[in-house]
Amino acid sequence: MMKLKLILPVLLFANQLYAQDSLTIRKIYDEALVNGKCYENLRYLCKEIGPRLSGSDNAGKSVIWSKKLMESYGFDKVYLQEVMVPHWVRGAKETAFIIDGKNRISVPIAALGMSVATPKEGLTANIIEVHSIKEVEELGEKVIKGKIVFFNRPFDERMVNTGEAYGASGDQRFMGPSIAAKYGAVGVIVRSLTGNLDDYPHTGATLFDKDGKNIPAAAISTKGADKLSAMLKMRKLPLVKFYFKQACQMLPDVVSYNVIGELTGIEHPDKFITVGGHLDSWDLAEGAHDDGTGVLQSAEVLRIFKAMSYRPKNSVRAVFFMNEENGNRGGKKYAELAAQNKEEHIAAIETDAGGFTPRGFSFEDVSNDLMKKLSARWKPLLEPYEIDRLIAGHSGTDIGPLKDKRPGVVLIGFRPDSQRYFDVHHSSNDVFENVNKRELELGAAGMATLVYLIDQHGL
Repeated sequence: MMKLKLILPVLLFANQLYAQDSLTIRKIYDEALVNGKCYENLRYLCKEIGPRLSGSDNAGKSVIWSKKLMESYGFDKVYLQEVMVPHWVRGAKETAFIIDGKNRISVPIAALGMSVATPKEGLTANIIEVHSIKEVEELGEKVIKGKIVFFNRPFDERMVNTGEAYGASGDQRFMGPSIAAKYGAVGVIVRSLTGNLDDYPHTGATLFDKDGKNIPAAAISTKGADKLSAMLKMRKLPLVKFYFKQACQMLPDVVSYNVIGELTGIEHPDKFITVGGHLDSWDLAEGAHDDGTGVLQSAEVLRIFKAMSYRPKNSVRAVFFMNEENGNRGGKKYAELAAQNKEEHIAAIETDAGGFTPRGFSFEDVSNDLMKKLSARWKPLLEPYEIDRLIAGHSGTDIGPLKDKRPGVVLIGFRPDSQRYFDVHHSSNDVFENVNKRELELGAAGMATLVYLIDQHGL
Protein backbone atom coordinates (compact mmCIF):
# COMPACT_ATOMS: atom_id res chain seq x y z
CA MET A 1 0.00 0.00 0.00
CA MET A 2 2.85 2.39 0.91
CA LYS A 3 4.55 1.76 -2.47
CA LEU A 4 1.27 2.43 -4.26
CA LYS A 5 0.85 5.74 -2.41
CA LEU A 6 4.32 6.77 -3.55
CA ILE A 7 3.80 5.69 -7.16
CA LEU A 8 0.42 7.36 -7.69
CA PRO A 9 1.67 11.00 -7.37
CA VAL A 10 4.52 10.22 -9.77
CA LEU A 11 2.12 8.77 -12.33
CA LEU A 12 -0.24 11.71 -11.88
CA PHE A 13 2.61 14.18 -12.45
CA ALA A 14 3.76 12.24 -15.53
CA ASN A 15 0.23 12.29 -16.94
CA GLN A 16 -0.03 16.04 -16.36
CA LEU A 17 3.27 16.59 -18.17
CA TYR A 18 2.11 14.43 -21.07
CA ALA A 19 -1.17 16.34 -21.32
CA GLN A 20 0.65 19.69 -21.23
CA ASP A 21 3.16 18.60 -23.89
CA SER A 22 0.41 17.18 -26.06
CA LEU A 23 -1.55 20.45 -25.91
CA THR A 24 1.53 22.55 -26.73
CA ILE A 25 2.44 20.33 -29.68
CA ARG A 26 -1.11 20.66 -31.03
CA LYS A 27 -0.72 24.46 -30.84
CA ILE A 28 2.62 24.27 -32.66
CA TYR A 29 1.03 22.37 -35.54
CA ASP A 30 -2.01 24.66 -35.63
CA GLU A 31 0.25 27.71 -35.96
CA ALA A 32 2.44 26.13 -38.63
CA LEU A 33 -0.44 24.80 -40.74
CA VAL A 34 -2.80 27.78 -40.45
CA ASN A 35 -0.46 30.75 -40.20
CA GLY A 36 2.79 29.34 -41.58
CA LYS A 37 5.17 31.75 -43.33
CA CYS A 38 7.95 29.50 -44.62
CA TYR A 39 6.33 28.71 -47.99
CA GLU A 40 5.92 32.36 -48.97
CA ASN A 41 9.42 33.11 -47.66
CA LEU A 42 10.76 30.27 -49.79
CA ARG A 43 9.01 31.69 -52.84
CA TYR A 44 10.79 35.01 -52.32
CA LEU A 45 14.19 33.40 -51.75
CA CYS A 46 13.87 31.27 -54.89
CA LYS A 47 12.15 33.66 -57.27
CA GLU A 48 13.41 37.07 -56.21
CA ILE A 49 16.97 36.07 -55.29
CA GLY A 50 17.55 32.70 -56.97
CA PRO A 51 20.72 30.54 -57.03
CA ARG A 52 23.10 31.37 -54.15
CA LEU A 53 26.50 29.80 -54.71
CA SER A 54 29.05 30.94 -52.11
CA GLY A 55 30.84 34.09 -53.18
CA SER A 56 28.17 35.13 -55.68
CA ASP A 57 26.19 38.36 -55.68
CA ASN A 58 23.03 36.37 -54.99
CA ALA A 59 24.59 34.78 -51.91
CA GLY A 60 25.28 38.29 -50.62
CA LYS A 61 21.70 39.37 -51.36
CA SER A 62 20.35 36.34 -49.51
CA VAL A 63 22.34 37.25 -46.40
CA ILE A 64 20.90 40.78 -46.33
CA TRP A 65 17.36 39.53 -46.90
CA SER A 66 17.62 36.74 -44.29
CA LYS A 67 18.79 39.17 -41.60
CA LYS A 68 15.92 41.54 -42.35
CA LEU A 69 13.45 38.64 -42.27
CA MET A 70 14.57 37.53 -38.80
CA GLU A 71 14.52 41.13 -37.54
CA SER A 72 10.96 41.54 -38.81
CA TYR A 73 9.91 38.63 -36.58
CA GLY A 74 11.25 40.37 -33.48
CA PHE A 75 13.72 37.69 -32.40
CA ASP A 76 15.70 38.68 -29.31
CA LYS A 77 18.98 38.73 -31.24
CA VAL A 78 19.75 38.78 -34.95
CA TYR A 79 23.34 39.00 -36.13
CA LEU A 80 25.91 37.93 -38.69
CA GLN A 81 29.01 35.77 -38.31
CA GLU A 82 31.72 36.69 -40.80
CA VAL A 83 33.31 33.83 -42.70
CA MET A 84 35.66 33.67 -45.69
CA VAL A 85 34.24 31.45 -48.44
CA PRO A 86 35.53 30.05 -51.75
CA HIS A 87 34.41 31.72 -54.96
CA TRP A 88 34.08 29.24 -57.82
CA VAL A 89 32.27 30.29 -61.00
CA ARG A 90 30.87 28.06 -63.72
CA GLY A 91 31.30 30.36 -66.70
CA ALA A 92 29.67 29.65 -70.07
CA LYS A 93 27.31 26.69 -70.41
CA GLU A 94 29.13 23.39 -70.93
CA THR A 95 28.96 21.34 -74.11
CA ALA A 96 29.75 17.66 -74.70
CA PHE A 97 29.63 15.13 -77.54
CA ILE A 98 30.13 11.42 -77.94
CA ILE A 99 32.26 11.11 -81.06
CA ASP A 100 31.61 7.92 -83.04
CA GLY A 101 33.56 8.19 -86.26
CA LYS A 102 32.10 11.17 -88.07
CA ASN A 103 29.00 11.29 -85.83
CA ARG A 104 28.71 13.73 -82.92
CA ILE A 105 26.00 12.90 -80.37
CA SER A 106 25.25 15.68 -77.91
CA VAL A 107 24.86 14.76 -74.21
CA PRO A 108 24.04 17.03 -71.23
CA ILE A 109 26.86 17.72 -68.76
CA ALA A 110 27.59 20.20 -65.94
CA ALA A 111 31.00 21.01 -64.52
CA LEU A 112 31.61 19.69 -61.02
CA GLY A 113 32.12 22.34 -58.39
CA MET A 114 35.78 23.29 -57.78
CA SER A 115 36.82 21.77 -61.11
CA VAL A 116 38.99 23.61 -63.63
CA ALA A 117 38.21 24.54 -67.21
CA THR A 118 39.10 22.54 -70.27
CA PRO A 119 41.33 24.20 -72.88
CA LYS A 120 39.42 26.98 -74.68
CA GLU A 121 38.88 24.74 -77.69
CA GLY A 122 37.62 21.91 -75.44
CA LEU A 123 39.07 18.51 -74.65
CA THR A 124 38.87 15.40 -76.86
CA ALA A 125 40.24 11.99 -75.85
CA ASN A 126 39.53 8.28 -75.79
CA ILE A 127 37.24 7.38 -72.93
CA ILE A 128 37.32 4.45 -70.55
CA GLU A 129 34.35 3.37 -68.44
CA VAL A 130 34.86 2.30 -64.81
CA HIS A 131 32.53 1.59 -61.91
CA SER A 132 34.71 2.29 -58.89
CA ILE A 133 37.81 4.06 -57.68
CA LYS A 134 39.33 0.65 -57.00
CA GLU A 135 38.95 -0.21 -60.68
CA VAL A 136 40.93 2.92 -61.65
CA GLU A 137 43.69 1.92 -59.25
CA GLU A 138 43.76 -1.62 -60.63
CA LEU A 139 43.93 -0.44 -64.26
CA GLY A 140 46.76 1.94 -63.34
CA GLU A 141 48.66 4.49 -65.38
CA LYS A 142 49.26 2.12 -68.30
CA VAL A 143 45.54 2.12 -69.17
CA ILE A 144 44.36 5.42 -67.66
CA LYS A 145 47.01 7.85 -68.89
CA GLY A 146 45.84 10.25 -71.58
CA LYS A 147 42.19 9.19 -71.38
CA ILE A 148 38.95 10.63 -70.06
CA VAL A 149 37.74 8.41 -67.21
CA PHE A 150 33.98 7.79 -67.14
CA PHE A 151 32.68 6.80 -63.68
CA ASN A 152 29.37 5.04 -64.25
CA ARG A 153 28.23 3.41 -61.00
CA PRO A 154 24.46 3.99 -60.59
CA PHE A 155 22.47 4.20 -57.38
CA ASP A 156 21.83 0.85 -55.73
CA GLU A 157 18.07 0.57 -56.25
CA ARG A 158 17.79 -1.98 -53.44
CA MET A 159 18.40 0.74 -50.84
CA VAL A 160 15.09 2.04 -49.52
CA ASN A 161 16.66 5.22 -48.13
CA THR A 162 17.96 7.09 -51.16
CA GLY A 163 20.41 9.00 -48.97
CA GLU A 164 22.23 5.72 -48.37
CA ALA A 165 22.36 5.09 -52.12
CA TYR A 166 23.79 8.58 -52.60
CA GLY A 167 26.42 7.94 -49.97
CA ALA A 168 27.37 4.61 -51.54
CA SER A 169 27.83 6.18 -54.98
CA GLY A 170 29.21 9.53 -53.90
CA ASP A 171 32.91 8.67 -53.76
CA GLN A 172 33.14 8.62 -57.55
CA ARG A 173 32.20 12.31 -57.62
CA PHE A 174 33.98 13.43 -54.45
CA MET A 175 37.27 11.60 -54.98
CA GLY A 176 37.09 10.05 -58.46
CA PRO A 177 38.60 12.98 -60.40
CA SER A 178 41.56 13.40 -58.04
CA ILE A 179 42.32 9.64 -58.12
CA ALA A 180 42.04 9.50 -61.92
CA ALA A 181 44.39 12.50 -62.19
CA LYS A 182 47.07 10.60 -60.22
CA TYR A 183 47.08 7.91 -62.92
CA GLY A 184 47.39 10.41 -65.79
CA ALA A 185 43.75 10.95 -66.82
CA VAL A 186 43.18 14.18 -68.76
CA GLY A 187 39.54 14.55 -67.72
CA VAL A 188 36.70 12.87 -65.84
CA ILE A 189 32.99 12.39 -66.52
CA VAL A 190 30.82 11.18 -63.61
CA ARG A 191 27.34 9.69 -63.81
CA SER A 192 24.96 12.09 -62.03
CA LEU A 193 24.22 11.10 -58.44
CA THR A 194 20.53 10.40 -58.79
CA GLY A 195 18.40 7.30 -59.11
CA ASN A 196 16.18 9.08 -61.61
CA LEU A 197 16.66 8.50 -65.33
CA ASP A 198 16.64 12.01 -66.82
CA ASP A 199 18.53 14.47 -68.98
CA TYR A 200 19.41 16.87 -66.13
CA PRO A 201 23.06 16.70 -65.05
CA HIS A 202 23.44 16.90 -61.26
CA THR A 203 26.47 18.93 -60.17
CA GLY A 204 28.22 18.93 -56.77
CA ALA A 205 31.66 19.46 -55.31
CA THR A 206 34.68 17.39 -56.15
CA LEU A 207 37.88 17.32 -54.08
CA PHE A 208 41.43 17.72 -55.31
CA ASP A 209 44.62 17.44 -53.24
CA LYS A 210 46.35 20.79 -52.80
CA ASP A 211 49.52 19.36 -54.29
CA GLY A 212 47.77 17.19 -56.88
CA LYS A 213 46.79 17.87 -60.45
CA ASN A 214 43.35 19.43 -60.98
CA ILE A 215 41.80 18.12 -64.20
CA PRO A 216 38.46 19.05 -65.83
CA ALA A 217 35.60 17.08 -64.32
CA ALA A 218 31.89 17.12 -65.12
CA ALA A 219 28.68 15.27 -64.32
CA ILE A 220 26.77 13.68 -67.18
CA SER A 221 22.99 13.12 -67.05
CA THR A 222 21.88 9.56 -66.31
CA LYS A 223 20.34 9.18 -69.77
CA GLY A 224 23.57 10.51 -71.29
CA ALA A 225 25.57 8.07 -69.17
CA ASP A 226 23.49 5.12 -70.36
CA LYS A 227 23.88 6.24 -73.98
CA LEU A 228 27.65 6.60 -73.62
CA SER A 229 27.98 3.22 -71.89
CA ALA A 230 25.94 1.49 -74.59
CA MET A 231 28.09 2.96 -77.34
CA LEU A 232 31.29 1.92 -75.59
CA LYS A 233 29.98 -1.64 -75.41
CA MET A 234 29.00 -1.64 -79.10
CA ARG A 235 32.24 -0.17 -80.46
CA LYS A 236 35.90 -0.90 -79.91
CA LEU A 237 37.49 1.63 -77.54
CA PRO A 238 39.60 3.63 -80.03
CA LEU A 239 36.54 4.27 -82.23
CA VAL A 240 34.57 6.13 -79.52
CA LYS A 241 35.95 9.40 -78.20
CA PHE A 242 34.49 12.03 -75.96
CA TYR A 243 34.61 15.82 -76.26
CA PHE A 244 33.68 18.34 -73.60
CA LYS A 245 34.19 22.01 -73.00
CA GLN A 246 33.75 24.00 -69.79
CA ALA A 247 34.92 27.43 -68.68
CA CYS A 248 34.80 27.27 -64.85
CA GLN A 249 37.42 28.90 -62.64
CA MET A 250 38.40 29.56 -59.03
CA LEU A 251 38.53 33.21 -57.92
CA PRO A 252 39.98 34.54 -54.63
CA ASP A 253 38.03 33.85 -51.43
CA VAL A 254 35.45 36.47 -50.44
CA VAL A 255 33.77 37.59 -47.23
CA SER A 256 30.34 36.16 -46.48
CA TYR A 257 28.25 35.45 -43.39
CA ASN A 258 26.24 32.99 -41.35
CA VAL A 259 22.91 34.56 -40.42
CA ILE A 260 21.71 33.87 -36.86
CA GLY A 261 18.45 34.58 -35.05
CA GLU A 262 17.99 33.81 -31.36
CA LEU A 263 15.33 33.57 -28.67
CA THR A 264 17.10 34.00 -25.32
CA GLY A 265 16.38 31.38 -22.66
CA ILE A 266 14.58 32.60 -19.57
CA GLU A 267 16.25 30.02 -17.27
CA HIS A 268 19.50 29.10 -19.02
CA PRO A 269 20.42 31.89 -21.45
CA ASP A 270 23.93 30.48 -21.76
CA LYS A 271 22.75 27.05 -22.97
CA PHE A 272 21.82 26.63 -26.63
CA ILE A 273 19.63 24.52 -28.89
CA THR A 274 20.51 25.20 -32.53
CA VAL A 275 18.34 24.45 -35.54
CA GLY A 276 19.60 25.27 -39.02
CA GLY A 277 20.35 24.56 -42.64
CA HIS A 278 22.52 26.14 -45.32
CA LEU A 279 21.70 29.36 -47.16
CA ASP A 280 24.03 28.75 -50.11
CA SER A 281 23.00 26.61 -53.07
CA TRP A 282 24.42 25.38 -56.33
CA ASP A 283 24.13 27.67 -59.31
CA LEU A 284 22.06 25.52 -61.69
CA ALA A 285 18.69 26.31 -60.08
CA GLU A 286 16.98 28.05 -57.19
CA GLY A 287 18.18 25.79 -54.37
CA ALA A 288 14.60 25.20 -53.21
CA HIS A 289 14.94 21.80 -51.52
CA ASP A 290 18.71 22.16 -51.11
CA ASP A 291 18.48 23.99 -48.84
CA GLY A 292 15.98 26.83 -49.03
CA THR A 293 13.40 24.65 -47.31
CA GLY A 294 15.83 23.93 -44.48
CA VAL A 295 16.79 27.49 -43.59
CA LEU A 296 13.23 28.78 -43.76
CA GLN A 297 11.88 25.90 -41.67
CA SER A 298 14.55 26.78 -39.10
CA ALA A 299 13.46 30.42 -38.91
CA GLU A 300 9.87 29.21 -38.76
CA VAL A 301 10.63 27.28 -35.56
CA LEU A 302 11.46 30.53 -33.77
CA ARG A 303 8.58 32.41 -35.40
CA ILE A 304 6.13 29.74 -34.19
CA PHE A 305 7.42 30.09 -30.64
CA LYS A 306 7.04 33.87 -30.82
CA ALA A 307 3.49 33.58 -32.19
CA MET A 308 2.57 31.19 -29.35
CA SER A 309 4.24 33.43 -26.74
CA TYR A 310 6.38 30.45 -25.79
CA ARG A 311 9.51 31.54 -23.94
CA PRO A 312 12.11 28.74 -24.05
CA LYS A 313 14.05 27.76 -20.95
CA ASN A 314 17.25 27.58 -23.00
CA SER A 315 18.36 29.87 -25.79
CA VAL A 316 17.16 28.68 -29.20
CA ARG A 317 19.01 29.68 -32.36
CA ALA A 318 18.11 29.48 -36.03
CA VAL A 319 21.31 29.41 -38.07
CA PHE A 320 21.52 29.96 -41.82
CA PHE A 321 24.96 28.50 -42.55
CA MET A 322 26.96 29.73 -45.53
CA ASN A 323 29.08 27.51 -47.81
CA GLU A 324 27.90 23.97 -47.05
CA GLU A 325 28.03 23.00 -50.71
CA ASN A 326 31.71 23.54 -51.47
CA GLY A 327 33.67 23.95 -48.27
CA ASN A 328 31.54 23.92 -45.10
CA ARG A 329 33.27 27.11 -44.00
CA GLY A 330 30.13 28.39 -42.26
CA GLY A 331 29.69 25.26 -40.17
CA LYS A 332 33.36 25.30 -39.16
CA LYS A 333 33.21 29.00 -38.23
CA TYR A 334 30.09 28.51 -36.11
CA ALA A 335 31.73 25.67 -34.18
CA GLU A 336 34.97 27.62 -33.82
CA LEU A 337 33.21 30.65 -32.33
CA ALA A 338 31.04 28.45 -30.10
CA ALA A 339 34.23 27.01 -28.61
CA GLN A 340 35.91 30.41 -28.40
CA ASN A 341 32.91 31.85 -26.54
CA LYS A 342 32.64 28.72 -24.35
CA GLU A 343 29.00 28.20 -25.29
CA GLU A 344 27.25 25.11 -23.98
CA HIS A 345 25.25 23.45 -26.73
CA ILE A 346 22.60 20.96 -25.61
CA ALA A 347 21.60 19.92 -29.11
CA ALA A 348 21.94 20.94 -32.74
CA ILE A 349 19.37 19.95 -35.38
CA GLU A 350 20.12 20.16 -39.09
CA THR A 351 17.54 20.16 -41.86
CA ASP A 352 19.24 19.48 -45.20
CA ALA A 353 17.34 16.59 -46.76
CA GLY A 354 14.61 18.51 -48.55
CA GLY A 355 11.19 19.81 -47.62
CA PHE A 356 9.30 16.58 -48.17
CA THR A 357 6.89 14.77 -45.81
CA PRO A 358 8.53 14.54 -42.36
CA ARG A 359 9.22 11.07 -41.01
CA GLY A 360 11.42 11.57 -37.92
CA PHE A 361 14.94 12.33 -36.76
CA SER A 362 18.35 10.65 -36.72
CA PHE A 363 20.66 10.96 -33.71
CA GLU A 364 24.39 10.79 -34.31
CA ASP A 365 26.78 8.81 -32.07
CA VAL A 366 24.32 8.28 -29.22
CA SER A 367 23.94 5.21 -27.01
CA ASN A 368 21.28 2.56 -27.48
CA ASP A 369 20.04 3.37 -23.99
CA LEU A 370 19.41 6.99 -24.92
CA MET A 371 17.61 6.02 -28.10
CA LYS A 372 15.35 3.66 -26.12
CA LYS A 373 14.60 6.35 -23.55
CA LEU A 374 13.80 8.97 -26.19
CA SER A 375 11.52 6.57 -28.05
CA ALA A 376 9.72 5.63 -24.85
CA ARG A 377 9.25 9.27 -23.83
CA TRP A 378 8.48 10.95 -27.12
CA LYS A 379 7.05 8.38 -29.53
CA PRO A 380 3.51 8.66 -28.08
CA LEU A 381 3.65 12.45 -28.54
CA LEU A 382 5.08 12.34 -32.05
CA GLU A 383 3.05 9.43 -33.40
CA PRO A 384 -0.17 11.41 -34.07
CA TYR A 385 1.85 13.63 -36.41
CA GLU A 386 3.64 10.74 -38.16
CA ILE A 387 7.09 12.04 -37.23
CA ASP A 388 7.93 9.37 -34.66
CA ARG A 389 10.76 7.53 -36.44
CA LEU A 390 13.69 8.15 -34.09
CA ILE A 391 16.83 6.34 -35.24
CA ALA A 392 20.59 6.38 -34.85
CA GLY A 393 22.28 7.93 -37.87
CA HIS A 394 24.02 10.87 -39.53
CA SER A 395 23.01 14.39 -38.51
CA GLY A 396 24.40 16.89 -41.02
CA THR A 397 27.44 18.56 -42.53
CA ASP A 398 26.92 22.05 -41.08
CA ILE A 399 26.56 20.98 -37.46
CA GLY A 400 29.20 18.23 -37.73
CA PRO A 401 32.13 20.44 -36.60
CA LEU A 402 30.40 21.00 -33.24
CA LYS A 403 31.22 17.39 -32.37
CA ASP A 404 34.91 18.17 -31.93
CA LYS A 405 34.59 21.77 -30.74
CA ARG A 406 31.77 21.32 -28.19
CA PRO A 407 31.86 17.74 -26.83
CA GLY A 408 28.59 16.65 -25.28
CA VAL A 409 26.29 18.27 -27.83
CA VAL A 410 23.74 15.88 -29.32
CA LEU A 411 23.68 16.17 -33.13
CA ILE A 412 20.35 15.46 -34.83
CA GLY A 413 19.25 15.27 -38.45
CA PHE A 414 15.71 16.04 -39.63
CA ARG A 415 14.57 13.11 -41.77
CA PRO A 416 11.81 13.69 -44.32
CA ASP A 417 10.74 11.10 -46.88
CA SER A 418 13.78 10.52 -49.12
CA GLN A 419 12.27 9.13 -52.32
CA ARG A 420 12.11 12.33 -54.40
CA TYR A 421 15.05 14.32 -53.03
CA PHE A 422 17.72 13.08 -55.42
CA ASP A 423 15.43 13.65 -58.41
CA VAL A 424 16.11 17.38 -57.93
CA HIS A 425 19.29 17.50 -55.83
CA HIS A 426 22.06 19.68 -57.35
CA SER A 427 20.18 19.96 -60.65
CA SER A 428 18.22 22.58 -62.58
CA ASN A 429 15.05 20.85 -61.29
CA ASP A 430 15.55 22.17 -57.75
CA VAL A 431 12.97 24.93 -58.07
CA PHE A 432 10.20 26.37 -55.90
CA GLU A 433 7.48 24.66 -57.96
CA ASN A 434 8.75 21.27 -56.76
CA VAL A 435 8.07 22.09 -53.09
CA ASN A 436 4.73 21.18 -51.53
CA LYS A 437 3.40 23.82 -49.13
CA ARG A 438 1.84 21.43 -46.64
CA GLU A 439 4.83 19.10 -46.52
CA LEU A 440 7.07 22.11 -45.86
CA GLU A 441 4.86 23.36 -43.02
CA LEU A 442 4.57 19.91 -41.45
CA GLY A 443 8.38 19.72 -41.37
CA ALA A 444 8.66 23.10 -39.65
CA ALA A 445 6.10 22.00 -37.05
CA GLY A 446 7.94 18.72 -36.49
CA MET A 447 11.24 20.51 -35.84
CA ALA A 448 9.57 23.03 -33.55
CA THR A 449 8.08 20.10 -31.64
CA LEU A 450 11.46 18.44 -31.16
CA VAL A 451 13.07 21.72 -30.06
CA TYR A 452 10.23 22.22 -27.57
CA LEU A 453 10.63 18.71 -26.11
CA ILE A 454 14.40 19.10 -25.76
CA ASP A 455 13.95 22.53 -24.20
CA GLN A 456 11.42 21.26 -21.67
CA HIS A 457 12.91 17.87 -20.79
CA GLY A 458 16.50 17.79 -21.99
CA LEU A 459 18.15 14.74 -23.50
